[in-house]
Formats: sequence, structure tokens, C-alpha cells
Amino acid sequence: MLKYFSPLTTFVLGWALLLSLPMFHEISLINGLAQLTLFALVVCLPAWKTGRLSYVDIGWPLGLAVIGLMTLLLAEGDTLRKTVVAFVYLFVGLRMGLTALRMLRLGAFDKELPRYLFQRRRWEKHGKTNTMLAIQVDAVLQGLANASFLAVPALIIAANPSPEYSILEILGLVIWLGAFAIETIADKQKHGFMVEMKRRGEKRKVCNVGLWRYSRHPNYFAEWMVWNALVVTAIPSFLALYESLDLVWWLLLGICLLNASYIMYNTLVYFTGAVPSEYYSVQKRPDYKTYQQTTNMFFPGPVKKLRNCRQRILSNAPSSVYIAQGGGVAYLLRPFCFEDVLSSQGSRFRRNDEVRLGESSDTKKPGTARLFNGLKLSNLFDFQRLFFDLG
Repeated sequence: MLKYFSPLTTFVLGWALLLSLPMFHEISLINGLAQLTLFALVVCLPAWKTGRLSYVDIGWPLGLAVIGLMTLLLAEGDTLRKTVVAFVYLFVGLRMGLTALRMLRLGAFDKELPRYLFQRRRWEKHGKTNTMLAIQVDAVLQGLANASFLAVPALIIAANPSPEYSILEILGLVIWLGAFAIETIADKQKHGFMVEMKRRGEKRKVCNVGLWRYSRHPNYFAEWMVWNALVVTAIPSFLALYESLDLVWWLLLGICLLNASYIMYNTLVYFTGAVPSEYYSVQKRPDYKTYQQTTNMFFPGPVKKLRNCRQRILSNAPSSVYIAQGGGVAYLLRPFCFEDVLSSQGSRFRRNDEVRLGESSDTKKPGTARLFNGLKLSNLFDFQRLFFDLG
């Protein structure tokens, strides 16, 4: 049984630390009890009835809104400071929570969401065969996270009575606004891409436009930066607590503050974010492996070049790619632009067109591709037949 409950230990200790500090005792107690009550009603009970953990997507963000409400009503720090941090928690929590409730009405929770199906694979790997118990423990863990580490930035910031504001607090607010803008833009770009693919009748395509060209999960990265913004904003208030707390308690509180960022990174990359998402994307989208090779998973960065010409051709094909033996001839089943990959200077080839590299078209310019009835690759690449099929 220990393997089921051991993940709760860190979060219980984090909540216990907050309860041990006089300045945070009352608000931490009320917030913790509110979180456990919320999760019992919104997550644990539905999960027990349906056997699905997906209700966490409703309970967790609403729990963030509870932190914001508790901060606004019970914190005793500077009014403007506590109002701003309470607004951030309320805004983030209600935005995601109301979206989840809308998905609930549309039937999205009638089956387990993929990221929670992936969690079951983890349970099996660790020998957790009692699925219902594992579901309940994971649900409680999310509630304890809201009662402990994820509440720490709000509690520290809202406890600061100083009417003066640090440059770090302003910087933190700017980072939060920027992160929210990035997350919003990323979500809109992905939605627009999906709408366009639906209009074209093309399925299982990889979204690599806009911000998605530089990170495979720019929305998750931006969400993590929201929490880093809260940590940065909390630093001046944390430093101000140095003289009012024993050194050991102060250091432990600092670890809890930094742990908020670590927990969200771990969640957004490994627990319910990037890794579970990519496990299924690779299976559903034939081009996703190439996308993984050219684009950073989490931290934005420049597009990476593939190691050789063969990989470059495959990466530029907006389609499923299959390799067959013999011939050295590739057939284009749909319109496709090779751009610089085949030294064709961006020539757009029509369906069933053939290109002999090195031969000229009417302009007689070296390196320009001439159109025939297929695509000859044998004079440049020593590999077999490639089929590009958008269908």
C-alpha cells in the first residue's frame, strides 16, 4: 500500500510547514480544508462513480480560484499587492475551470482523456494494480498541491504589508502578462491550423506554424512561465520575511516557493503535459517523429536541421512517408514544394510531375529542375523509392 500513498508525503509536509507558521496558519488551514472539500465533491466522487481521473481538469483550476479567493478575503498584507495576486489566481483558475465545465457539458469527460490514460500506464509500470485506489490518491494529491506548494507564492506576496513595490514585483507582473499573451497566441494558432486542415479535408497533420515552429508545446511553456512570474514576484516579499522567521523555517519556506515552479514544470512536461501528449501524437500523426527531430519539446529554440539530405526531404514532406525497395524514382501524389532540398529553387511540382536534377527548364539556369512524369533522385541520392501521400 505504501507505493500508492508515498507520492502524497511531500505535499503533506508542505502543507504542514505552512500550518506551522503563525502568519500562514489560519489561511492555510481554511484553504487546505476548502481544497480537500472541493476535490472530494468535484473529482473524487465522480471518479469513484465513473472510474475516470479526467475530472481533475475541473477540480484543479477551480482550486486555484479558491486560493485567489482565500488570499483576497483573509490575507493581511498590502491591499493592492494582495488584490493583484488574488486576481492572477482567480483569472487563471476560472479561465481553465470554466473551459473544463464547458467541455463537461459537451461530453468531453464521457471517456478518459488521453493524458490520464497514459497515467494508467505509469501505474502498471510501478505495479499499481488497484486502479480505483490509484485514481483516488492522484486526485487527493492534486488537492494537496493546491493546499501546499501552489499556494505559497500567493500567501507570501499577500502577507507583505509594505506599501512600496520592488522592481522584481513589476518584472514578475510583466512576465506574467507576456506568458499569458504567448499562451493565448499559441492556442489561437493551433485552433486556426486545425480549422484550416479541416477545411482542406486533411487529417492527422502536425501543427508547426507560428510559435509551434519553435516549440512543440509553446502553450505548456507559457503556462509554466506564469508560475515563474509568480515566484519572481514573491521574491521581495520572501526576503522581507527573513527577520521575522527563524533561519531554518525561512529556508524551508524558500524551498517551498521554488518548488511551485518545479512542480508545474514536472506536471506540464511529464505528468499530464508534453510526454503523455507526444506518446499519442506519434501514433496518430505520421510526421510527428520528424517534428520531434527538428523542434524543441518544451523550451523554444531555433528549428534544427536534420542530419542528412534524406532526412531533410522527409522532414519537408507534409505527408505520410513510406520507403520501398528499388528504382530510385519518387512519385508525387499531391502538390508539393521541395524548396532548397532538391536545389530546385522553390519550383512547385504538380501531381505526377517528374524532375531530373541538374537539367534546366526553359530558362536554362543551372540547378533549375525540369518537369517530366515523376521525380528522378538517383543522380543525387543513393536511396530507394519514396512515396509522399497526403491522404
